[in-house]
Amino acid sequence: MRRIITISFICCVFLFGAQDLGLGNDSLAADTPRGVWVSVFSESRVLYSREAVTKLIALCKQAKISQIYLQVYQSGYAYYDSGQFDRLKYEGMVKSAGVDTIDFLLKEARDNNIKVFGHNSNADIIKRFGREVLTRDQHLRISGRENPGESDKYYLREELLFLEPGDQRVAKFLLSVVEEVIERYPLFNGVHLDYVRYPMTVPFIPGSRFTKYGLSYGYGLKNIERFKEWTGLDCLFGLQRARDYMLWDDWRRDQITSLVRRIAKMVKEKSPDLLISSAVIPAGERAYSSLFQDWPLWLEEGIVDYVVLMNYTLDNQLTKELVRSSLSHRMKGKVFIGLGLYLMKDSPNAFIEQYKIVASLSPDGIAIFSYDDIDSALVKYLGAL
Repeated sequence: MRRIITISFICCVFLFGAQDLGLGNDSLAADTPRGVWVSVFSESRVLYSREAVTKLIALCKQAKISQIYLQVYQSGYAYYDSGQFDRLKYEGMVKSAGVDTIDFLLKEARDNNIKVFGHNSNADIIKRFGREVLTRDQHLRISGRENPGESDKYYLREELLFLEPGDQRVAKFLLSVVEEVIERYPLFNGVHLDYVRYPMTVPFIPGSRFTKYGLSYGYGLKNIERFKEWTGLDCLFGLQRARDYMLWDDWRRDQITSLVRRIAKMVKEKSPDLLISSAVIPAGERAYSSLFQDWPLWLEEGIVDYVVLMNYTLDNQLTKELVRSSLSHRMKGKVFIGLGLYLMKDSPNAFIEQYKIVASLSPDGIAIFSYDDIDSALVKYLGAL
């Protein structure tokens, strides 16, 4: 199994791996590499005992899962051996297990040909720099729902706080987190990025020309300042022509892509064999125009080795359309499909049907969200393929 670190614009670290398994030719589903996400909120408390780690590895072997996405940082707490961030959770893990369970997990995964990648969320940066590093909407409200207003009658905002990728302090902070983890845990197989986008809203709008009809993010204070220095334009009140709006939208996309590129460059310089991947919004057009996450470009330019679509839906027809569209973007990288088992944990047959549909479309891999939702029946099914 591969071991990979996951970094996000909010705050978490996942481990995961991806490699052809050579499972035989019984079906297309059997040939598709598999992964699973494991959160620090997992009811299984994977990082708090050797037994929990051993159980995870055993389940992966039985279900022929070759990838683990393990969260190791969340809301300012490091669940790993950090010299920079709050170690309270990590010390609780070591006290409970008697060992550093990440070290134990990585060694067990290596011995069982399972790859592990890490995932990170960043609340500690808010303690350091204040809320100025959070992104804001065009009304200068920070992301999240703790500041409700009249518009919330009409728009649905994500609950999470998002960092502003256009703030260079954010970029420096995230780079330091990635560097610390891969240096401390050399058995990781790569870095998995999560939430590398601006916040999602419902309904969504296709760019800044339509901000009077919905919400849009990227109006972090430093980002506004840097854009004005570069263009001379005020993105809040000074955009008049179609070109102005395009400049502002391109600028926001470039902030995210630039950060992904910088992380990838740093990681590859540390070790060319480390893989870079990212969880992404499955609809490429929406990701590009509304969330400013240009993941097709990341694949086209080889910035990431692969993406994992967050295809969390019960709609199988929508699933087919999204997967078919996404696979056309493979270019220099690969496309994995993430399935939301949590939506179907009470209907296992529905998940199996969706799994078969996706596997028949020949993606480069399938990842399951999440570990807590996998029961013995699903393990048996996957293991029999």
